[in-house]
Amino acid sequence: MRVLNDDTVDIGRGFGMHPHQNMEIISIPLSGDLEHQDNMGNRSVIQKGDVQVMSAGTGILHSEYNKNQDQEVQFLQIWVIPNQNNVEPRYDQISTSSLKKRNQLYQILSPTPADNGVWIYQDAWFHVGDFDKDQTQTYEIKKAGNGVYTFVIEGEVTISGEKVASRDAIGIWNTQAIEIAAESDCRFLVMDVPMIS
Repeated sequence: MRVLNDDTVDIGRGFGMHPHQNMEIISIPLSGDLEHQDNMGNRSVIQKGDVQVMSAGTGILHSEYNKNQDQEVQFLQIWVIPNQNNVEPRYDQISTSSLKKRNQLYQILSPTPADNGVWIYQDAWFHVGDFDKDQTQTYEIKKAGNGVYTFVIEGEVTISGEKVASRDAIGIWNTQAIEIAAESDCRFLVMDVPMIS
């Protein structure tokens, strides 16, 4: 994983058309409506509960703007280094509403097109947790050599004995599993990614 941006976009503002190459780019809106446009002909609006992915490959141009006239947009944008370079650029967007499970991690991204969620060119798995206070779960790392980076969107979570508050994160590696305990009603993102030096 190269980048995790926790972005806030003001009314009428955004990111103009700009290039990317050989990067997997995942956007997860937290509030508001984000308007996307790219040079592949895609024009869409992504909202809370959606996940958007772009495989930049040989090169893409895209822009993201706040479509709302009355509220900010908050979204996470995550860059993952691909395991294949110079692929044909690709765009996908889904709603996760049918995947969502209370008090249980649910998958929103994987390396396999047939799996739940979107897919990318990397051995990575993303899960979201919407947990009530005192709920617990063990997460088993999907592939040897991967680590887990957990970002808390709301609330407070204990990850393998370490308390992590809202908008904080923790990375854990050289283990086969992590223990998750909700210290309050919370929402968090678990990113299971290769440890690339």
